[in-house]
Amino acid sequence: MTVACRVIPCLDVAAGRVVKGINFQNLRDAGDPVELARRYYEQGADELTFLDVTATVDNRATTYDVVTRTAEQVFIPLTVGGGVRSVDDVARLLGSGADKVGVNSAAIARPPLLGEIADRFGAQVLVLSLDVKRGGSTHSGFIVTTHGGRTETTMDALDWAREAIERGAGELLVNSIDADGTKQGFDTELISLMREISSVPVIASGGAGKAADFPPAIAAGADAVLAASVFHSGLLTIADVKQELTHEGVLVR
Repeated sequence: MTVACRVIPCLDVAAGRVVKGINFQNLRDAGDPVELARRYYEQGADELTFLDVTATVDNRATTYDVVTRTAEQVFIPLTVGGGVRSVDDVARLLGSGADKVGVNSAAIARPPLLGEIADRFGAQVLVLSLDVKRGGSTHSGFIVTTHGGRTETTMDALDWAREAIERGAGELLVNSIDADGTKQGFDTELISLMREISSVPVIASGGAGKAADFPPAIAAGADAVLAASVFHSGLLTIADVKQELTHEGVLVR
């Protein structure tokens, strides 16, 4: 059975507002997260991803009230990440209305956290968020970063993804920092490499600029495509993306 691909708008939130930048830099205001979430739900989004992009940098928790208000407006799966450091943080986010929780920096700092979350809540709740960039001396040519892309590690992105899956991650959110906000298309090489090593769904993120950018990401092996600025600016709607995917023979929901 062929599984339909998912189209997922991403709300990058800082100080209670949706923001967008290029290569994770120069963030600018893009609107109210609750209003945007409702708009995308009405447009036919399959899921929503909500990332508090400065929570880790500012060393604070995700803004739970915004999660709650968002969850009250949309009735599709909601993934929330940013500032998640413990099992208790996950419990609180799920209690606030999240369906899945994205973990990044805290898992790199303490990998057993992944197993603790998966054991308590199930792998289906746990999304490993990977902020990946080209470079370093890793064998794949892709390294993992933390703190919203600000801090480089020496970890190979593929090795870390593989380890995270073994520890219980149920999904990989693979964001290309090099492509982020550039509108030049997804990093299909990165997607393809992740697909080869992953036994769980892969979400492609970073680089969408037009409807035609989405089918190549699915062809490269993504199970879902995620985008932010093209939706926030009104350049594309969810329907535009699904129509293009359907035109290219991709099954959509």
